[in-house]
Amino acid sequence: MPALHIEDLSEKEKLKLEVEQLRKEVKLQRQQVSKCSEEIKNYIEERSGDDPLVKGIPEDKNPFKEKGSCVIS
Repeated sequence: MPALHIEDLSEKEKLKLEVEQLRKEVKLQRQQVSKCSEEIKNYIEERSGDDPLVKGIPEDKNPFKEKGSCVIS
């Protein structure tokens, strides 16, 4: 399917696309931000023990650990 360039469309075609998008969006189930944010926070806290960015990577398993030092003479 070729790429759609909005500037190539007539005003009527643009409005049809907008209405189509709005029809899709109105069907989406919405939730309160306060409820979703609490669920996200709980999800993150439950898994933070396994997260290498929080816990760190053990030195013996770190693929980016420097193999040796650089000496310039």
